[in-house]
Amino acid sequence: MAGPVLAGWLDVCQHRCMSNMELLPLLEPTDQAVEPCCPPLTERPFTAGEAETAARMFKALGDPVRLRLFSAVASHEGGEACVCDISDVGVSQPTVSHHLKKLKEAGLLTSERRGTWVYYRVEPSVLAAMGKLLSTAPAAV
Repeated sequence: MAGPVLAGWLDVCQHRCMSNMELLPLLEPTDQAVEPCCPPLTERPFTAGEAETAARMFKALGDPVRLRLFSAVASHEGGEACVCDISDVGVSQPTVSHHLKKLKEAGLLTSERRGTWVYYRVEPSVLAAMGKLLSTAPAAV
């Protein structure tokens, strides 16, 4: 008799735990212009603040493991990657976590915990801003 009672209790407990998960709303893409952190390198000299922001980004990407992790997230199907899918970069899991933390601190990645896994995303605005930074300034008319 304990078997069916226990099974029923487990079903209730499992349902209660799983029902706390929320569905996240989908964001509609916007056509707003992306504001880069800094002007294109060829436009004018950076201010001290712009140089600090750009240096933090380049410093974070200056490590080969971080660059591989950033590339893995940016190129992953769906625009986001579970840490479980990108951790094979030749270093231990704690080191992967350290590098992902540095990329987040530099503003290059965002993350979201889903159950036991963390999913990372490169926001399209980050890639667009990086592209604008490294582009040439438009010619004066």
